[in-house]
Amino acid sequence: MFRILVVDDDKNTRWLTQTILETEGYQVFCARDGEEALALLDREYIDLVVLDIMMPKLDGYGFTRALRAANANLPILMVSAKQLPADRNRGFRLGIDDYMVKPVDEEELLLRIKALLRRARIASERKIQIGDVTLDYDSMTVSRAAGRSAASEVPLDGRQTQTLPPKEFLLLYKLLSYPGKIFTRIELMDEIWGQESNTGWETVTVHIGRLRKRFEGWPEFEIVSVRGLGYKAVKKV
Repeated sequence: MFRILVVDDDKNTRWLTQTILETEGYQVFCARDGEEALALLDREYIDLVVLDIMMPKLDGYGFTRALRAANANLPILMVSAKQLPADRNRGFRLGIDDYMVKPVDEEELLLRIKALLRRARIASERKIQIGDVTLDYDSMTVSRAAGRSAASEVPLDGRQTQTLPPKEFLLLYKLLSYPGKIFTRIELMDEIWGQESNTGWETVTVHIGRLRKRFEGWPEFEIVSVRGLGYKAVKKV
């Protein structure tokens, strides 16, 4: 289930947006301003943010600036009553991914969210396909054909499936969502475990080691260490 954070100081807007998204099967978290949203991101794994501009304490621009300064690639859909091109342009310069003007059309909102999730390589069906390998976000499983005919390449005897612990799955899913992209240990630690986690970045190294051991016989992908930088996933098919 995708996890979406709605950030808006208007109670009715938060409630309406939450209702629309939950009806479509999303898990929704809400915050009243940018400061509250940043604190929530330290505790929860979020897939996408729906963000207002005009808010007390920390507005939408300040929230976006802080998030991008931390090198977070979290998709941001800014939704505001501000209609001037200068307002849109400022948001895009700071790092938002899309912009809508209030009042929003419900269907368009949902379509834009699905498009943003696709662009983030988180497929709309909540799966990543790499050759015969399937990563299923909802069940946190990784599966592949257990046997193939050399002539037809058709699976003969079902699928080999592994159910991963949540952190291992989210780590693998993140890497394979952006094949070839290098992530530092700190980036992965902050995004998967949260910036206020009591564990050190060495935890990432331990989890990478476990993933490599789990999938050492799977030729479809590989997790590669980049000396002095971090890790990346490499697709082999």
